[in-house]
Amino acid sequence: MIENTNMDKMKSAFIAIVGKPNVGKSSILNSLIGQKIAIVSKKPQTTRTRIMGVLTEGEDQIVFIDTPGLVKPRNTLGDYMLKAVTTSVSGVDACLLVIEAGTDISKADMDLIKRFQSNKIPVVLAINKVDLLKDKTAIMLQIEKYAALYDFTALVPVSAKKGDGLDSLLAELKKLAMEGGHFFPDDTLTDQPERVIAAEIVREKILRLLDKEIPHGTATVTEKMQERDGILDIDITIFCERATHKGIIIGKGGAMLKSIGTKARQDMENFFDCKVNLQLWVKVKEDWRQRPGTLQSLGFSEKDFKI
Repeated sequence: MIENTNMDKMKSAFIAIVGKPNVGKSSILNSLIGQKIAIVSKKPQTTRTRIMGVLTEGEDQIVFIDTPGLVKPRNTLGDYMLKAVTTSVSGVDACLLVIEAGTDISKADMDLIKRFQSNKIPVVLAINKVDLLKDKTAIMLQIEKYAALYDFTALVPVSAKKGDGLDSLLAELKKLAMEGGHFFPDDTLTDQPERVIAAEIVREKILRLLDKEIPHGTATVTEKMQERDGILDIDITIFCERATHKGIIIGKGGAMLKSIGTKARQDMENFFDCKVNLQLWVKVKEDWRQRPGTLQSLGFSEKDFKI
């Protein structure tokens, strides 16, 4: 029997990206993958579900699991998001803990470190947004504090925005890969269906263009995705919790909805590499974040609503 030496050399690792909200987890994922597969905004809790990104370089395949920010749940959707984090930590080969440069150790970070200790899991610490820190000595103090709490595999300062330190971070993550072949075809980027990616692109624009609680009270669902003559027709429904919110999302004379649609269509055309005909609709589903039945209809799994 002839051994497949190429397969023997193939290595892979499943790595969960965890941390408190708005530290740049999705930005790091997008930068490492080299493609925007997770939406990004300055608002916390932008990521609601586990998003898988796959990076294959030569013999190494790193499967990233991007998770929501770890916060105390305030509704049924929050229960789902918390479980998405806790189950990810216990079911991977390693974790990438992302923190913000120059900040104190948060309760969320401490909770995650306790989970690392319980699972005895390898963890790389990424200190993000170093480009925003004028006094770089604060980074060394931060490294000392975290190193005293856990035996991290590596502690790497990075800037996802500028790309600084990402090569070093990836090199450390590749060290965690184990022999046994690749789990996905080498050209795989994500497990997210195209319909989900399209809906998430629209939700990102809502998060960026609208203020206060309204963006977090919205959900987006792709109702239709169909190609014709080189054009991709996409119909997406935006669900909100109040009739007053619907008016704000649509805007005066439809101006806000048009702006959301224009920016979303541009991103979709870049991602799908074709012309996109995007149609947006706004509907009211009162208190949808509190209702398991409604959450199921929007794609969330019932078994994940409670911890």
